Amino acid sequence: MALSRTSTTGKYADFEALREQAVALRRSGLSRRQIRDELKIHNNDILNRLLQGEPPPEWTKRPNAKDDLRARARELRLQGWTYDRIEAELGCSRSSVSLWVRDLPRPERKRSSEEASAIARRGWEAKLLLREEERQDTKDRARQEVGTLSPRELFLVGVGLYWAEGTKDKPHARREQVTFVNSDPGVISTFLAWLDLMEVDRALLRFSVMIHETADVAGAERYWADLTGAGPSQFNKTTLKRHNPKTARKNTGESYRGCLVIKVLKSADLYRRIEGSWYGIVCGAAHRQG
Repeated sequence: MALSRTSTTGKYADFEALREQAVALRRSGLSRRQIRDELKIHNNDILNRLLQGEPPPEWTKRPNAKDDLRARARELRLQGWTYDRIEAELGCSRSSVSLWVRDLPRPERKRSSEEASAIARRGWEAKLLLREEERQDTKDRARQEVGTLSPRELFLVGVGLYWAEGTKDKPHARREQVTFVNSDPGVISTFLAWLDLMEVDRALLRFSVMIHETADVAGAERYWADLTGAGPSQFNKTTLKRHNPKTARKNTGESYRGCLVIKVLKSADLYRRIEGSWYGIVCGAAHRQG
């Protein structure tokens, strides 16, 4: 049965008087169930209307499991903690921290932006140093694993180096002369060791430097002469590469020494042996895969 505020008949005819009783009981701390039993009101719609606008007493509210976390988060924020620190300390999400403390004033910055950047840079430099140590350790262990090369190993390495960096004979352009070009001192030294293994007379070697004209040409010539141990008579004229201002070259600075060209005189037979050996390596690798 619907109850009208102006109705004067029925079980709950005096609504206003009944509401006064319900409100008084509510304010005295009774729960809905207690008020219902006290006033003998078993219609929830009517009970809702009687208690409309009256908040429940604190003791009837269910405890929230995060109330303690919220209180602690607010306490930490007032102490000047950042969202990151609060999140890590309490083990809760960033969104929860924001919801709990966003009405509080932001903590004052204790460091200048320059100081913060310096701290971040030091941390990053430490990481880079650790990475470099790991990188160098891997290289050192790999180098030690190689050890001393046997004559056969050096022979195969030399053939592979030449086929990668040396000139090749073509059907349309016969070039059966050993000519090797590289800028890496280690590669040059290894190729010279290979020539010694092949019993090539050092007197048959001719060298020339190829380098950009803006580099230290004289310094590069001295460097390659010292590395090879060759005299001035074995060095041909240096080839200078014209400077192009539009090109952003990376090979600059003191470590740039251009490329060294090594030519072996009377080397047609040696070239043929290199080419044949290379195709022997190719066939050997193919058989291994098969």
